[in-house]
Amino acid sequence: MICNASRSPRFAKSRWTVNQSAVQFYRMWRAWIGLVLLATPLWAEENPTAYEALRLVGTQFGRDALHQIVSIRGTKGDPQPEKWKIILEDQPGDGVRELEVAEGKIDSDAEAKRDIAGSTEGATIDVSRLNLDSSGAYAVASHTAEASHTSFATADYTLRTDDRGEPMWIVTLRNRSSRAVGTIYIGGTRGPVRRTEGMFAGATMEDVGGDYDQGNVTSVIKNAKRSIKHGFNRAQEEARGVFERVKRSFSDFINRE
Repeated sequence: MICNASRSPRFAKSRWTVNQSAVQFYRMWRAWIGLVLLATPLWAEENPTAYEALRLVGTQFGRDALHQIVSIRGTKGDPQPEKWKIILEDQPGDGVRELEVAEGKIDSDAEAKRDIAGSTEGATIDVSRLNLDSSGAYAVASHTAEASHTSFATADYTLRTDDRGEPMWIVTLRNRSSRAVGTIYIGGTRGPVRRTEGMFAGATMEDVGGDYDQGNVTSVIKNAKRSIKHGFNRAQEEARGVFERVKRSFSDFINRE
């Protein structure tokens, strides 16, 4: 007697389970492929950081050009801008140049007016002291905004020297209506938040270091200032931790293979 196992309920159930698993695997595989295909254009279209824009300048004009950088600016970053405008100081007496970097190439190269560049003699950025890319500046700025309960949609970036010749990031945060809701000044070498505008009542390092217990100040004002001081100090301390996680030497970046 031949037993027709293919007709037994147990075999039919086993075959149905195998078929069901195959269908489920096919659906999962197709969904995964779809996600990969969807994500690939997003990766390819990611806007470059300031470091990447500067590397392009160094590749096209030579490494010496990186020692002539006066400022680099980008607007409407989400989080990085589509274009970077880079001001270079030419040889003495030759004025300044403005380069525009977009889509992996230099879009324009033109003479810039001195007042547009905002440069003075000796105001070029010492890139060897630069330890914060625009992506890192965004991380520090967005954390500071969160600490001050400030919501924003885009970020404008400016990298230039401060009054001591140190590189400094100025990040202006804007809402969906493009209105500025706050500006954060971040040291480009060690990453301290030096000043804010529109947040923490415009507190600076000097402000929070003061003593608010003078007799001619009301208790309400003193309490408000103490609250501002506490919030700023806490945000500044947390920003140092963010900087330690995102810091990146430009010298290492430009010299890597």
